[in-house]
This record gives sequence, structure tokens and C-alpha cells, in this order.
Amino acid sequence: MTEIDFAHQTTIVTGASSGIGAAFATELARRGSDLVIVARRLDRLQTLASELESAHGIRVTPIALDLSAPRAGRTLADEIATRGLSITGLVNNAGFGTDGPFHEEDPERLTDEINVDVTNLVDITRAFIEPLRSAGTGILVNVASLAAYAPSPGMAVYAACKAFVLSFTEALWFESRETGLRVLCLSPGLTRTEFFDGLAGGAYNGNYETPEQVVQTAFRVLDAGGRRPSVLSGRMNSLTAGITRFTSRKRAVILSGVISARAAGREAAKTR
Repeated sequence: MTEIDFAHQTTIVTGASSGIGAAFATELARRGSDLVIVARRLDRLQTLASELESAHGIRVTPIALDLSAPRAGRTLADEIATRGLSITGLVNNAGFGTDGPFHEEDPERLTDEINVDVTNLVDITRAFIEPLRSAGTGILVNVASLAAYAPSPGMAVYAACKAFVLSFTEALWFESRETGLRVLCLSPGLTRTEFFDGLAGGAYNGNYETPEQVVQTAFRVLDAGGRRPSVLSGRMNSLTAGITRFTSRKRAVILSGVISARAAGREAAKTR
């Protein structure tokens, strides 16, 4: 299998108003795919749509949608159907995280986090998986995180959500192997996006990749034929995740807690 021909394809990108989502939209437009870009901020989507249409001569349809609302996938599918669009690809990039001790977190914010990161990722995927499999020419990319590979004290819900995304996507990779659809779970580490604006602790300490570097990691796997169900972006992130394979779950969660606390500038809880 070779690099995907995106001409005459239409790919949905969620969370496309900035960061990794905008980088995915830009790369897909460069490759010739028409786009449906989804996020809450319509003004940003419209600006990006105009830029991509002008630069690449493709069609971009911006749709404003709150992905924390119930049944977002079915709502999006209905909206796309009314516009007469046929979808051949999907990038589930939308997501956000919360941080701090779980017992101190806002329950409403946690519910929104699970809805965006898990519930509606599944709902959107289910809404489009059949046409994606039937087309057999595009991609299904779900964006997880380095946090998917170990429990993360201080970001307990976020890490659990991303662990779900990793497991879910790898299962879909197996189920879709004979269809021509290339399925991939992409797990970035620290990336220069607006993600940290929503965290109580702000930006973490460490080496950051750009959104463009993360997206290129995904396309290296997809262009090679999609033979891998998942990929971590960044060599150090791959090494960090690999440590969990060689230690007990207790030691993994202790190590994760210490690393997360140091990165966030917090004092790690004592463990024994």
C-alpha cells in the first residue's frame, strides 16, 4: 500500500479550530481532500476554511458544534446529510483535559470531559464507520495521548479517557483490516497547543513538539499502509511509555505520579 490519494475524498476533522486539529486540516487540504471542520468556534473555522480553500482549491465546510452535548455524532451526521456530503475519512481530534486531585474537581467539568473525550468520540465514530468502511479509501484517526499508557495521578480522568481511546481504536484497526480503511490511534506527548490553557496548572515542563510534527508522525504510519494500530509521537514519549511494560502496575502509577507532579510543578504525594 502507498500514500493515500485524497483527491475526491471528504474528511471530517473535529477540534479543527486550532492546534493538532488545524494541522490535520491543513495537511489533508494540501493532499487534496475536501474537508468538514468541526469545533465550537465558528469564526475560527470560517477563517481556516477560507485560507485552505484559497491555498489548495478544495471545498471546506465549517460546522459549529458543542461536542460535550449528548448525541453529538448523530447531530453531526444529520447536519452533514442535509448538505449532501459523502464522508470518506474522519479525524477525531477534539478533546480537553482537567488536572488536580480528583476529589477537588468540578463534577460538571468532568462530565463534559468524558462526553468530549470518550462518549461523543464513540458516537461520531459509530455515526460514520459504515460509510468509511464502504468507501475503503480514507482514514480513521483517533487522537489519544501519552497519558493513555499509564494511570496519571493529577489527571486521573483524562488519562483514563485516553486509555479508552487507545483500546477502542486498536480494536477498530483489527476489525477494519480488510476494508481498505486505514485506522490509527495517534498519541502525542507535550505539544504546543491551547490544551494547557484549560488546565489549572498551566503549561507543563518538558520538551514540546509542534502540531505539525505530531501530524506528520500520523501520516508516516498511514502512508506506510496503516500496518500499525497505534503510534506515539516523539522518540522520548515512546521510551517513556515503554517503561510501563517492564514494571509492575504499582510502580508504574507511582512513577507516573512523580513525573506528572514534577512536570506540573506540584509536590508529589508520598507513596510506599
